[in-house]
Amino acid sequence: MSAENLKQSSRDFPVTALSPIEQFVMFVGPDIWAARLSDIAARSAAANRASGVIKQTHALELALERMRSRAVGGGAGAIPSIAEQKLHEILAEAVSAIERLSPAGVERLRERLRTALSGDRSLVASFHLFRTAALHQARGFAVFFTGLEQGTPYDFLLSRDGVEMECVCETISAEAGRDVHRRAWAHFCDRVEGRMKPWLGTRPGRYLLKMTLARGLRDGRPELVESLHARVLAMLAAGTRLDQDETAVLRVEPLAMSGTSPTVESLMTRLRREFGPEAHLSVSASADGVWAMAARAGRRNEVAAVIRAHLDTLAPGRVSGERPALLSLFVEDLDRAEWRGLRESLELEGAARHFMTCNGAAAVVAVTCYSRMEMFGLTGPDAVAEGELRFRNPAHPAAKNPALAPAILSSV
Repeated sequence: MSAENLKQSSRDFPVTALSPIEQFVMFVGPDIWAARLSDIAARSAAANRASGVIKQTHALELALERMRSRAVGGGAGAIPSIAEQKLHEILAEAVSAIERLSPAGVERLRERLRTALSGDRSLVASFHLFRTAALHQARGFAVFFTGLEQGTPYDFLLSRDGVEMECVCETISAEAGRDVHRRAWAHFCDRVEGRMKPWLGTRPGRYLLKMTLARGLRDGRPELVESLHARVLAMLAAGTRLDQDETAVLRVEPLAMSGTSPTVESLMTRLRREFGPEAHLSVSASADGVWAMAARAGRRNEVAAVIRAHLDTLAPGRVSGERPALLSLFVEDLDRAEWRGLRESLELEGAARHFMTCNGAAAVVAVTCYSRMEMFGLTGPDAVAEGELRFRNPAHPAAKNPALAPAILSSV
């Protein structure tokens, strides 16, 4: 590390005195960090579904703040959760990278992190970068952050036993493969449920609103939420049970339930079993009854298809073609059941295998893929035991003749 960079790093944080999370906050700027946490708190203050989606989106930042508060408050004796241990490991790699980067690379990273701490963005993509780097360092590779240092289209260069390999880290939102987006659904539910208690007061009972939404509900398309909300209110006011056209089918039915006082949780479990993993569900209850909603898009989710299409365009723009390349994908905005379903159905493997038949995959030795479940250290059927899915390209020379490049294959 150069003397100039050492001086820069010492201005960023006293490395020996602070924990990794404190060093990280000092690096991005304590004021920027505090402003970010205040913004998240303000946007998620209401006790409704939309606030829950915001908290889920920013779960990483909220977890880091809990770690920071414990470190600053002297709670070192508290046993960290598995998720916190995993985040600590990623933070340690981030701090190590900052120490190794040139001053220009340091400033590029700082700007990248500060950008991620604004608006609807999050730190997930940057943590994906550092987690991937840490995984390969644990496998014996030297990692050079050429993207930050030199502006290369790939993020870093791996080196071991005289062999170099490019690594591209990409974050893909599963929302791109859905016609009904979770944040839009949450906003719709909050608006409808705000009108349900007085309605149930005049019509006590248990009701289920089934919806098939051909046009979907999408973030950035508030008119879709407005239109659907208006149609539901019109149905309630008129007492009609069916409203259908080419954009949506809405049907209100009695909600048959066993037992006198089923819980919201038991009803959600039953509805999930009845309508499947892709349905969007909502249950609200009052002293006068229950109002449940179940919505499906006009077509099935196509998360794997979106990943495949993204791979087709990713490699030509991010891989130089001068050396083997690894594409590391982080799939965001998935819940446990959906992530498990994508793996067990082999849809993700099919997407990767299809990509490997294309010309753009010639230099790609493998594709890896993981989710928040692995980043936060979940175990069992909800996560991949090895920390990521790995799909080798059988057409790559390293796969055809492993003796040519054992270091490459050891990475995947």
